[in-house]
Amino acid sequence: MNLRSVFSVFSSDLAIDLGTANTLVYAKGKGIVVNDPSIVAINKVTGEIEAVGREAKEMLGRTPGNIVAIRPLKDGVIADFKVTEKMLNYFIQKAHNRKMFVHPRIVIGVPSEITQVEKRAVQDSAFRAKASEVYLVEQAMMAAIGSGLPITEPSGSMIVDIGGGTTDIAVISLSGIVYSRSVRVAGNEMDEALTAYLKRKYNLLVGERTAEQIKMELGSAYPLEKPLTMEIKGRHLLEGIPKTITIDDSEIRDALSECVATILNAIRVALERTPPELSADISDRGIVLTGGGALLKNLDKRIREETGLPVSIAEDPLASVVLGTGRMLTDFNLLRRVAIE
Repeated sequence: MNLRSVFSVFSSDLAIDLGTANTLVYAKGKGIVVNDPSIVAINKVTGEIEAVGREAKEMLGRTPGNIVAIRPLKDGVIADFKVTEKMLNYFIQKAHNRKMFVHPRIVIGVPSEITQVEKRAVQDSAFRAKASEVYLVEQAMMAAIGSGLPITEPSGSMIVDIGGGTTDIAVISLSGIVYSRSVRVAGNEMDEALTAYLKRKYNLLVGERTAEQIKMELGSAYPLEKPLTMEIKGRHLLEGIPKTITIDDSEIRDALSECVATILNAIRVALERTPPELSADISDRGIVLTGGGALLKNLDKRIREETGLPVSIAEDPLASVVLGTGRMLTDFNLLRRVAIE
């Protein structure tokens, strides 16, 4: 085996943030090479994959009977084994420009409170997708590294990573997790709360993509300076015909209030369970928000109000987990310390 082929074997390593809403893949030396929704469209008749990622998301709620659009992950863990494997396979191939004979080492971020069975499911999916070695790391820890927190120092940092399926909260010091908690209330739960609210109040049925758009445009956790309104199209339940209504941000804030309260509560519990020395560090450095949920308008302000602590949002909240995981590919010593058994 000549040197060049040895080198090409090692440069194929990947870091994957296998998220409920989006999957991101980071290739060593290249940066983020895949950033797609975790959705697969499958033809039920032939079992073939029709589309993965962005194209599959376009199909959500719009498919004819023979095609189904599946989100194979639910609440941060694998709900559909076969489809996850196909999706991983597709993304790994995409990251390597469809090279067939690549057996990369893969580091995957998972939520902190997943069970042994769920861990095995992630590992098996990666091995079946032709990985040579698989390392699992906690998403909250990776998000902290990706957000640039000094996790190796003996001082406390608190990270709140609000994803699609789970909100992971962790207090980190000396490259270890001092306290971590994962609650299964995050972006998807917010979308569902919005759908339920519109159904209850206006008898209007909206699809999950519409709910997500409403959340992104109008959603907030604390009153906005300028009120926002938006036209929403859906199907009226009683009349059975398409209908358009106009709603404002305060209604949506109401609809989301329970989800936000759950997240705030989890943060409060985390602060109560933190050792006093680290609490002092957190009161100086504050809480760092990351994940797509960090983009909810004024969430940082609301947390600041309720905890009295400084709150900042990571630079690229959607990518911090995968950037942190990507750092593991070059820092094998740190990987050994933070990998989950």
